[in-house]
This record gives sequence, C-alpha cells and structure tokens, in this order.
Amino acid sequence: MLIDTHAHIDFEAFDLKETLANAQNSGVEKIIVPGVEPATFDQLLSTVEKDDRLYGAIGVHPSEAQKYDDNVEKRIIEILKNPKIVAIGEVGLDYYWDKSFVELQKEVFIKQIEIANEFNKPLIVHEREAHADAFDILKKYAKTKVLFHCFSGSVEFAKQCIREGYKLAFGGVVTFKNAKTVKEVVKNIALEHIMLETDSPYLTPEPYRGKRNEPAYVRFVAQKIAEIKETSFEEVEKVTTDNAIEFFSLNEAQNE
Repeated sequence: MLIDTHAHIDFEAFDLKETLANAQNSGVEKIIVPGVEPATFDQLLSTVEKDDRLYGAIGVHPSEAQKYDDNVEKRIIEILKNPKIVAIGEVGLDYYWDKSFVELQKEVFIKQIEIANEFNKPLIVHEREAHADAFDILKKYAKTKVLFHCFSGSVEFAKQCIREGYKLAFGGVVTFKNAKTVKEVVKNIALEHIMLETDSPYLTPEPYRGKRNEPAYVRFVAQKIAEIKETSFEEVEKVTTDNAIEFFSLNEAQNE
C-alpha cells in the first residue's frame, strides 16, 4: 500500500471516481487532501467525505495569507472537529512568488501553528525560498509534528530539520533529471524520515512530466527513491506508508 500525503484532488479538474480508480490500480490506498484557501474549504470537506480512502488537512497557504482573518480562524477550528481532518496545512512561507507581505505570512503561519498545538494536529508545511525563517518559526512555536511538503532544501538543511524530529515529503521533482539537490537529500537521509506525495495536479513525475499529475503517479516517486537509495520498492513502500500512518494518526481517524 502507498500513501499520497499531498494531493489537491478537490480541484474541479479531477473526476474523483476515475482518480480514485487509477490510484487503487497503482496501489495507492490513502490520500491526504490539503487546504489552500478559505473559498475552497467546503469543496475540500465535500471531497474527503465521499470516500474512506480520503483524508483532509485544513489551512491557509502562505500565498493566500491576506485572506486570513478571525472568521477564517473560527472556521478552521470548526472544521477540525471533523475526524477526517487529520492535519493543519498547507501552511508556511513562500518568498518565491511575492515578498510584499512577508510579515503577514509569518503572522498567519504562527497563528495556524498555534491552532495545531492547541488541537494536537500535525503540520503540513509549505516552504519555498524561506528555509531559515520557516525553520526558526517552527522551532520557536511548534509543539506538534511537522512535515515539510515538497522538500526543497539542502542536505544540511534536511539534517537540521531531522534533528528537530521533522519529516520530509518528496514528490515528482525527485524523478527530474536536473534535480540533483533533491536526489542528494534522499540519498543521505534515512527512509524513516521520508514520506511520499504528488502535489497533484502539479509536479508530475517522469515518465508523465508535462501532463496533469494524480495520486496514481506516486508509485514513480517511490520507484525513484528506491533506485537512489539502492533498496527495494517494497522497502520504500512499507517504511513511507508506516511513517504516514503514524504521522497523521490514520488508524485512529479511520476508527472514529
């Protein structure tokens, strides 16, 4: 069994029935659907309620930080009562697209970390070109589990995160020919710290690069990680799946 820990299949582009059938055929049996912005929260909830294989995370992406207010915060807390919502995310910092509201991004990130702490929910962190700031904020404020989604840092930064107990998720980028740094990170850290993701519909792995990504393709991520680490596909499958089940408390969520 494989688990895709990050897939935006609540987006309208997806035919949910077809997407889940493809995932099942590829051995993907659980999928985490992360939140992005308040306007899509209801769609996310509707999606994860439709199938036992789906779980959700709720949060405001850093690029959408200007949409965060007291009412949104109350809505996040309300949604967390749903047992299918297993994390806060994706939240964090993104300095790649727009640096004009960095301080607001930090403020919103901290507020959502505090919600995660209060409700003992793990954090799915989006961090792009903001390694030091994201790490410093997490180290100061986070009292719960942390997963760096689509990890893009160096080997040194990866080891720094691991020392704090954080997990790292890798997706289709690891299959790209020019992704030397990501491959070096995968090579130099233990599987016990790694989870799999697709970030569907983005970052489609080889051999489907250029097409829309979907959870079924997480198998290619697992295969590439096995190749890099010179281990079996089955070992990658088992360890990353166990990591995800433990991190998101999926057995408990399934029983509620």
